[in-house]
Amino acid sequence: MSVERILKGKGRDVATITGAQSLEAVCKILAERRVGALPVMEGPSLAGILSERDVVRALSVHGAGALGLPVSSVMTREVRTITRETRVEEAMGIMTQGRFRHLPVVEGGQLIGIISIGDVVKARLDAQQMEVEELRSYVAGAA
Repeated sequence: MSVERILKGKGRDVATITGAQSLEAVCKILAERRVGALPVMEGPSLAGILSERDVVRALSVHGAGALGLPVSSVMTREVRTITRETRVEEAMGIMTQGRFRHLPVVEGGQLIGIISIGDVVKARLDAQQMEVEELRSYVAGAA
């Protein structure tokens, strides 16, 4: 199963932010959208990603003053991306190995979506459940 299937299920509406926005403004977006990370865009290009971990790290270093900092000063710049053709198992491996909870999905240099570890786990569980049902059906038909 590819990441495309996850994107079809969750839609492609991706909230994005810019590096110039304040951490305070972006924290409100994280809370309102109930997401754990937001892609940071520089024009049409992915410049980084801001995760809850980045926010916590900034707060631990700068205290409440971190809320006035621009996103560009606290975001993760080295972003691992995948494509819609990436297999879900491969995405899970990338996330596990890199300790990432979110992966932007890019196609032709353009951001087309983002998946979370929760999306990946749900897709794997759904696939396993379908496999179990197929096996039950096969066994019942053979009996």
